[in-house]
Amino acid sequence: MKISEEKKKRVFDIIQIGHTGDFVSILFDVLLTGAILCNLFIAIFDTFEASAPYKGLLNVLEWITVLGFTVEYALRVWTARYLYPRQTQGRARLKYIFSFGGLIDLLSFLPFYLPLYFPAGIVAFRTLRIMRILRLFQLDRYYDAFNVIADVLKRKRDQIFSSMMILLMLMMASSLCMYGLEHDAQPDVFQNAFSGFWWSASTLLTVGYGDIYPITVPGKILGIFITFLGVGMVAIPTGILSAGFVEQYGARKEAVQYMVEEELRFVQLQIGEEHPWAGKSVRSLTLPPGMILAVIRREDGTTLIPRGNMVVEKGDSLVIGAESTDGDIGITLKELTLRAKHPWVGCRVRDLDISRNTLIVMVHHEGRTVIPNGNTVLHEGDEVFLYTKKNIPDADEILI
Repeated sequence: MKISEEKKKRVFDIIQIGHTGDFVSILFDVLLTGAILCNLFIAIFDTFEASAPYKGLLNVLEWITVLGFTVEYALRVWTARYLYPRQTQGRARLKYIFSFGGLIDLLSFLPFYLPLYFPAGIVAFRTLRIMRILRLFQLDRYYDAFNVIADVLKRKRDQIFSSMMILLMLMMASSLCMYGLEHDAQPDVFQNAFSGFWWSASTLLTVGYGDIYPITVPGKILGIFITFLGVGMVAIPTGILSAGFVEQYGARKEAVQYMVEEELRFVQLQIGEEHPWAGKSVRSLTLPPGMILAVIRREDGTTLIPRGNMVVEKGDSLVIGAESTDGDIGITLKELTLRAKHPWVGCRVRDLDISRNTLIVMVHHEGRTVIPNGNTVLHEGDEVFLYTKKNIPDADEILI
C-alpha cells in the first residue's frame, strides 16, 4: 500500500524535535530520550554482580530499546528528503546516512545484530556494543544546553589547538631532558625517550602517578620546574573554555534582551494554492533584511515555530515580524477608488501612465488584498493604495 506524501511528511514532523502544540511529536521525543537513558542504565548495571538475577529482564528491555532505535533510524532514512529538501530522494538518504547524526544512530544498534549473522565473532561484537554510549550525543537534538558545549569548542578551536600544540612541544622537550638526566642513574626506569614522555605527561597534566620519578638532583630540579609549568599549561585551555562559556551565555543574554527591547511589528500572510511560497521549505524563503518569520499557523489551528526544514503548506497563515524604523517618520499613502469611467479600469499596472516616483503598493479587489505586479489588471471598484508626491484628485491620504 502506497503511503501518501502528506502522511510521510507527518511522520517526518513527529520524529523531529517536538514543538508546542504537537503532542505526538513531543511524546516521541520523551520516549526516545527514555529509551536512550534506559539502554545506558542497562549497560552500566550489567557490570555489577547484583544484575545476575535480572539478566532475562535486562535482555528483554535491551532488545526493545534496540528495536526502537532501529525503527527510528529506518524512519529517518525514509523521510530524509524532507530534511534535505534541495536534494533528490536518493542523495538525501545518503547524506543522512553518512552524516554525524546518522552514523551515531546506526552504530548505536548495529553491533547488537552482528552476532546473529557472524556467530564466530560474538565476543568482539559484544565489545562493540559499548558504542551505544554514542547515543548520548543525540540528546543535543532535544536540549539546547548540550549545544552550548559544541558552540564553544567550535568558536575556540584555534586557541585550544594552539595551547595543545604548545603543551605537546613542552612534553617532548621535557621528556628528552629527563631521559638525558636520569637514564644513567636508573636505566631500567628511563629506558628510552618514551619513558620520559610518560613521566612528562603525568607531571605536566598534574596527575603524578608516582610509578616513575627522578632521583638525581638535576632531575628533581627539572621535575619541580616542569610541575610549575604544568599547572600553568593546564590552566590555559581551562581559561579558554571558561571564557568561551561566559561569552556564549553573554551573547545569548544580549540577544534575548535585544529581542525584548526592540519593537517589532507583525503582519499575517495567507498562503493560497497559487502562492509562490506554497510547498517550499522555510530555509528557502527569501525575506527582506530586518524581517523574520515568527510563527506558522495551520488550518487546523496548530501554531508552529518555523524551522529550516519545515515546509509551508497551502492554507497556512505566516506571521511575519519587522523591525520598527528609527524615529517617527511617517509614510503617506493615497487611497483611490476606481469609478466606472476611470482611465485605469481594465489596464495592466505596467501600462499605466504614472510617474516613476509613483508606486502602487496594494490593491483591494472584491474583498481580497493583493500585492500587484506588472500583469495585475485593475477593475471598477478596486481600491488602489499608492505612494506618490503628486496631487491626485479624489484620492484620500493615509498616514502610516
